[in-house]
Amino acid sequence: MSPDQLPNIDPEHLHPIDVNALVGPDQPRHPPRILVLYGSLRERSYSRLVSEEAGRLLRWYGCEVRTFDPAGLPLADDADASHPKVQALRELAEWSEGMVWVSPERHGAMTGLMKTQIDWIPLALGGVRPTQGKTLAVMQVSGGSQSFNAVNQLRILGRWMRMLTIPNQSSVPKAFHEFDEAERMRLSPLYLRIVDVCEELVKFTLLTRGRSAYLTDRYSERIESAEAVSRRVNQKTH
Repeated sequence: MSPDQLPNIDPEHLHPIDVNALVGPDQPRHPPRILVLYGSLRERSYSRLVSEEAGRLLRWYGCEVRTFDPAGLPLADDADASHPKVQALRELAEWSEGMVWVSPERHGAMTGLMKTQIDWIPLALGGVRPTQGKTLAVMQVSGGSQSFNAVNQLRILGRWMRMLTIPNQSSVPKAFHEFDEAERMRLSPLYLRIVDVCEELVKFTLLTRGRSAYLTDRYSERIESAEAVSRRVNQKTH
């Protein structure tokens, strides 16, 4: 089976995105650029497997998808920002027009690895915010019963990073039941929710990316210089 095949999809009901319904004639029409982050380094990481399922669906919907491998990423402030993994993550954040964050729930919260990735993405680089106005979809996996702790925390972080977090989200309980030996997700309402989230993310990205600069244009920032903005958002708190 091809890595990008979708064996659990009914092709009659998986509709291509109607770009003309979302994008004006003067708006960009290149494939949406989506960055995917996941929050576990386990050999059989269910957050990674969910992120891979999302990536396949997003590619089907016409997106250019890149997934960041968090292995080797240092803790925030435990290395300089010139660290190669930090640089790679920041370059992907700047490249992207939307993101998918997938975290396991551990001790009732997102994992430290997930938070570390987000912590390394700055609010501003030289007065330019690499996440502001970009779309975000949040997902979580857990080993126990249904929970929304991690996605709720991810939503808070998305707001803090000034991202447009879409209404839909995915939470996969007892994730060890949801994948086969080939590491593909089984057909279930949980899988269908991931399809829905990916479809919605693409629609919101197409709808807003060409208008992002205007949507996030604020009076309080128009009266500040770029240097002042950079100073304010990068000030040290400890």
